[in-house]
Amino acid sequence: MSLQSSNQICRLTPAIEGAITASWNPVCHITYTRDTWVKLLQSPGEYAFAEAKLLCQESSDTWLAWVPDHGEVLLDQSDFYC
Repeated sequence: MSLQSSNQICRLTPAIEGAITASWNPVCHITYTRDTWVKLLQSPGEYAFAEAKLLCQESSDTWLAWVPDHGEVLLDQSDFYC
């Protein structure tokens, strides 16, 4: 692995960073409560909020959620930060 050090901060070379980013697949562990909010990667509408309240889990990878100023949406886990 090739690291460049500058001012005691290790930085990945662009090639290594690109390889990591391309293969990055985070595992999302959600501790659901009735007050669980998540940040959306992309807002579902022009005036909709960028956060959603999780209502219930539909499948292992999808959640029914409510987005203020938009309504209910079905989100895949890849649609939000957890």
